[in-house]
Amino acid sequence: MGLTVLLVFGLILNAAMLCNGGVTSLFVRKVEPTKDMPLDSDVFRVPPGYNAPQQVHITQGDHDGKGVIVSWVTPSEPGSNTVLYWTANDKHKYHAEGHVRKYKFYNYTSGFIHHCTLRNLKIDTQYYYEVGIKHTMRQFSFRTPPKVGPDVPYTFGLIGDLGQSFDSNRTLAHYESNPNGQTVLYVGDLSYADNYPFHDNVRWDTWGRFTERSAAYQPWIWTAGNHEIDFVPEIGEKVPFKPYRNRYHTPYRASGSTSSLWYSIKRASAYIIVLSSYSAYGKYTPQYRWLEAELPKVDRKETPWLIVLMHSPWYNSYNYHYMEGETMRVMYEPWFVQYKVDVVFAGHVHAYERSERISNIAYNVVNGQCTPISDQSAPVYITIGDGGNLEGLATNMTEPQPKYSAYREASFGHAIFEIKNRTHAYYTWHRNQDGEAVAADSTWFYNRFWYPLEEPTSAMK
Repeated sequence: MGLTVLLVFGLILNAAMLCNGGVTSLFVRKVEPTKDMPLDSDVFRVPPGYNAPQQVHITQGDHDGKGVIVSWVTPSEPGSNTVLYWTANDKHKYHAEGHVRKYKFYNYTSGFIHHCTLRNLKIDTQYYYEVGIKHTMRQFSFRTPPKVGPDVPYTFGLIGDLGQSFDSNRTLAHYESNPNGQTVLYVGDLSYADNYPFHDNVRWDTWGRFTERSAAYQPWIWTAGNHEIDFVPEIGEKVPFKPYRNRYHTPYRASGSTSSLWYSIKRASAYIIVLSSYSAYGKYTPQYRWLEAELPKVDRKETPWLIVLMHSPWYNSYNYHYMEGETMRVMYEPWFVQYKVDVVFAGHVHAYERSERISNIAYNVVNGQCTPISDQSAPVYITIGDGGNLEGLATNMTEPQPKYSAYREASFGHAIFEIKNRTHAYYTWHRNQDGEAVAADSTWFYNRFWYPLEEPTSAMK
């Protein structure tokens, strides 16, 4: 009897706790404050040489993956706008000309910010590229995605709310150690410069140098968060998103959008829609009209996997930012169910959570049916705002755990979404404390269009 009790007790301590809903992890992190890395840390190092290009990053440059936007900063003078690029089989280097811009924010003046789009690239091909002049020329590389198609395997990394703390560095290093990620889907809140006096834009420069080690070699697909708003009228800054929009370009025009804050791309077998939680989204606003027209354009026979990125989560069982995404959910959730969105990734809450397939679209003021229900046409909602920023973890959860919540844990980490074919994808979440091969949470996704069955991991009844 005593041995049985000990075994049961051990299982409880080493597994997770079953609640009214799904699983609340019992993993215990070492209690220590989150600290920003000093500005003289190696990860913020300025590259050697006068006016050497820095903060190099790339993102998709068109709608179907044959273009790449290369961005970088020269600190002292404009230098060259040219990007040289080539493949291993090319006998000469191609060149593309970009443009340069600067901005001022309160008492800060940016360096010279370059953006250059490489077009009509070969699919599934390794490219090398160079930016800079002579002795300060810097070389990087990237691989273009396979041709868009229904059974094209592809693997996305998921990171959000990164910041530039020691925990941020662990998250980025942990993602880099994972050999599978090909493109990062970034769900908002980048540098956290606005956490410092006068929204210290030097922190945008340090963050750009910090993330260059990944973002210069594989595309990061950008989503704007609340820490990108930078609206500070008391110091004369009345243009929202000024630093973000100057530094991080997106191919929004290719999808008919009127703003870089919401747009879509196709990549391999995925159709990715990026929304802005902090731009107007009510009826007849530009974002509303764009999304209304965009969803019917998605051809699931060409791109089976429909993925949505946003910053503020619609379903969240933490006491932080609870129900902040509710008004947007009310506006757009019926569309997500109608068009069978597979998964929605969000950030904002500094923890991890995965939902069941649920919806809450039946409610009206008469029927009072305002409880989320199991809905196999609905997306899974995943909160991945656990990058490691200075604000620390969200540790206070609502109790009991709602039935729609499948797994939640207050730890820093990243996730991997690995598309296998048109019917199946495998998803894993990796906490920073574990080895690269360890998945703290995992599940198979069945495609809502091609294989609309209930996933075997679902616990919600």
